[in-house]
Formats: sequence, structure tokens, C-alpha cells
Amino acid sequence: MQIIDILKAATSEVFKETRNLIGRPESAVTFGRGAGGDLSSKIDLVAENAVLNTIEKFGFRPTVIGEECGTIKGGDGYLVMDAVDGTTNATRGIPFSCCSLAYATHCRLSSVSDAVIVDLNSGDVYESSVNMGASMNGLRLKIDDNNIRRGVKDQSELVVGVNISGISSDDIERLSRIISKCLHIRHLGANALELCFFARGLIDLYIDLRGKIRVTDLAAGYLIAKEAGGILFNPQGEYLDSDLSLHNRISFIAAKNREFLELLQAK
Repeated sequence: MQIIDILKAATSEVFKETRNLIGRPESAVTFGRGAGGDLSSKIDLVAENAVLNTIEKFGFRPTVIGEECGTIKGGDGYLVMDAVDGTTNATRGIPFSCCSLAYATHCRLSSVSDAVIVDLNSGDVYESSVNMGASMNGLRLKIDDNNIRRGVKDQSELVVGVNISGISSDDIERLSRIISKCLHIRHLGANALELCFFARGLIDLYIDLRGKIRVTDLAAGYLIAKEAGGILFNPQGEYLDSDLSLHNRISFIAAKNREFLELLQAK
């Protein structure tokens, strides 16, 4: 069985195990802090156990990097897991959360070769393997660049996702011009799923400058967005990369191309 199929089986199991927990009070019961530093809720632990049990069933034993379990040493490769991205949404019943799984051949974000994200509310499945494109429910994803072809002249015409949760006053200042000029700002609460929306062309840009994102939040969406035709940059405009470590905190901008970045810098 191919790795992508194991990831799909694991996310399917998470969807089954969590569907009756979303929005229920018991989903939010906490059990201390996970390895990533956040409080671990019941829904997080149920989802993570579903992933670990599934990969064990298939005899798949890579090194696992998860927000709750931390790093579990294994064999070849790395499984980067955010069993529930958007936990607050899930526990409150806000219909925007997902399970995000990525496999990397080496301990680098740029080495992610397979990715699957399942929307825990709709059941939509996003998947990608390196150099094989990205898809949603089996249909090919390709970021629409009609905005560039139509000659978008300023950022006010774009739909821009911006994560501002817990952002510093300095970073708010950096983003203030964009937020004030853009007519269509979105903050939905689950980075991995927002990158899938970017891959679908529903969001033109996605920006997170807080220096708070972990590789577990980003790894699967990183590949899906790239294989759909997007580019992920660091705040300096360089191609995004990182070690696969829970200790790293990342800022990034996802865009169709550098022309979109130039729109952000326009006066």
C-alpha cells in the first residue's frame, strides 16, 4: 500500500471517530498540555489515537511528530500530524476544522512528499503527492490566476486570509495597511484548511506573520498549496522551508506568484 493511501485511511478514521464529538461539551475536556504546549482536549486525543492506531494496523512506523504526543522515534521518514487543526472551532461547533497529515522523507518541510487533509465537518478530502498535483475529492486543484489576468491593480480587490490570533502590536502595525485597504479579509481559524481554500483559489493570499505556526499546522497544507500552483514565502520573500521540529515557530505568506506580493507592498 502506498503512503498516501495510509494517510487517507488514517484521516478517514479520524473523521469517523470525531464526527459525534464536534460541538459537544465533552470534546473540550482537557488532559494537560501536549508536546506542542497547548492544552490537549478530548477531541485532540481521540483523533491522535485514531491516527496512531491506523498506522500501526498497516505496519507503518515512521518517526511521528505530533502536537499532543511529541516525537515518537520510528523508522524511515517522518509523519507530521495535527490530528485536529482548529480545535477551538471543533469544540465550539464552528464548522471549520480538519485533520492534517504529511509524510516527509527527510527532516525538512521541503521534503514533504505526501499530504492528506480531511475537513472534519464536510468530509472533503484534500490530497497531494510531490510532482503529482493536488486534488479535492479526486478532482484536480489548480489555483486560479484570473485576478492577475484581469489586471488586479491593488490589494483591495483580493480575498486575503490573515491569521491575527494573539498577534503582537508590532505585527498588527505591519499588517495595518493591508487590513485597512483590503475589502475582503478572512480569518477562519484552521491554518491547514485555510491553505486548502487557498489551493482551491477561494483565497488569493494567506498571511501569517505571528511567528507562532508549528510544522504540524503547516506541513500538509504546504504541499497541497504548492502542488496546486501556489508558492509559500517567508516574510523576507524567500521560499519557505524549516526543520520538522515542534520547537520551530514559522511565519509565512502563501501566494500565487511574486506579483501578488508586490501588490501587498504597493502604496
